[in-house]
Amino acid sequence: QVQLVESGGGLVQAGGSLRLSCAASGSSFSLNAMGWYRQAPGKQRDLVAAIAPGGTPNYADSVKGRFTISRDNTKNTVYLQMNSLKPEDTAVYYCYAQVRVPLGNLDRWGQGTLVTVSS
Repeated sequence: QVQLVESGGGLVQAGGSLRLSCAASGSSFSLNAMGWYRQAPGKQRDLVAAIAPGGTPNYADSVKGRFTISRDNTKNTVYLQMNSLKPEDTAVYYCYAQVRVPLGNLDRWGQGTLVTVSS
């Protein structure tokens, strides 16, 4: 069983920064795309950023120039550096990974970490 464990959420003032981490653990797996989604109260879960195994990133327009996604394939970990945070960035952030296991591909989600940006 492959699990994703997130860390790094919290409360920050507008204009501040936070770094989220998400580590995958388990046995007999490898990782395809990884990414971060977020869900604000009463809204749907939306893609924030994703990164391919080779490192090519893509971002939602709302975070371009402020957020940076990266991954360390040796640690099976994906990061999201969030700068110039705004109150509208407040949400639960979920890590996502497409996982390759011997029997096929699986989608895995983290438990979510709350990011609150105060004005």
